[in-house]
Amino acid sequence: MDHDQNFKNLIIDYPKQALQLFAQSEAQYYDQAVNITPVRQQQLKDMLGGRYRELDVPLLVEWPNGEREALLFVLEEESVSRHFSIHRLAHYCLDLAQMFATNRVVPVVIFLGTASQDKHLILAGDKGTYLTFHYLYTALAQVPWQQYKNSDNLVACLNLPNMQYQPDERIDVHAKAFQGLMRL
Repeated sequence: MDHDQNFKNLIIDYPKQALQLFAQSEAQYYDQAVNITPVRQQQLKDMLGGRYRELDVPLLVEWPNGEREALLFVLEEESVSRHFSIHRLAHYCLDLAQMFATNRVVPVVIFLGTASQDKHLILAGDKGTYLTFHYLYTALAQVPWQQYKNSDNLVACLNLPNMQYQPDERIDVHAKAFQGLMRL
């Protein structure tokens, strides 16, 4: 099994912790009552022979008491930032918004290395701006591992080796990740 599939499985198996790590501003206060469900990765095609799009991990967050409208998170993992396309991500988000008849969509990109330079997409003419789009992101290689070394978040602990550390800290980082796995 390749790294990308393992990463997707980690998010699907521990969605609340993944959202708290990668979409902290949106998910930091989610309590145990929220239901998080993975949704269809393959997007519907307009035509049978049309272009096929597959999302990494789309998640639907619902509140059982109905206090808030459901929220879709579109999590995309990019091993190599130059392969990232903000246009493709915008397509994904717009397609999901249409499919679920909602405007409550949060795009989230997880860069294993450095972040892409394309953080905003603005479609405009001479007289106005007609679409603005941006996303939440985490560039794991730029997050200091010490920030999460004692975290109770399993996703954070398992990602310690993907975070920023000095070469002489490698053994400590991997040991802390393993200790976090055993503890949690």
